[in-house]
Amino acid sequence: MNISGPERYRLSFDSESFAVQCQKGTPKFSGIATSKKPKLYIVSVDEKPIYVGVTKQPLRNRLRFGWSANGQSGYYGYAWRHHLKEANIDIWCHEDAPDKDPVLDIETVEAEVVFLIRSAGQWPPHQTEIHFHPSTSAHRDIAVSIMGHYALRPNPSVQRILREKAPRSTPDL
Repeated sequence: MNISGPERYRLSFDSESFAVQCQKGTPKFSGIATSKKPKLYIVSVDEKPIYVGVTKQPLRNRLRFGWSANGQSGYYGYAWRHHLKEANIDIWCHEDAPDKDPVLDIETVEAEVVFLIRSAGQWPPHQTEIHFHPSTSAHRDIAVSIMGHYALRPNPSVQRILREKAPRSTPDL
């Protein structure tokens, strides 16, 4: 699995609309955020994830759908838009997703990321859905790598995996 990212954007919003700012200061999504490839995105406040999602749509389209939902189809949109005014959104892209079931791997990583967040204390406060699939060590390793970008209290399992993955130094001869 080739996962690129993260790309970070700043969101400013109310319950009716949102505005985005990229790290270069422009008011739009670019790069992997505009791709139709499977993506994992994490919304965070103070480096603490509050929501984890996946999409194949460009991020602007996905967010627009989350802002316009009114419950008619059973989907009420992003709960966090009613409780916050600003957040970061980080995006990772599955660059080599298979043609058959292209979101399966990124959904599996999504579940592993949410599991790691829960293992550090509590579920993401605005998480409303998770896609569970059997995972491999590759999915779990990617999730650990992604979670290294956030401030969560140490999880002994994650710390053990990071120690195991750390390059070993060899003594000088």
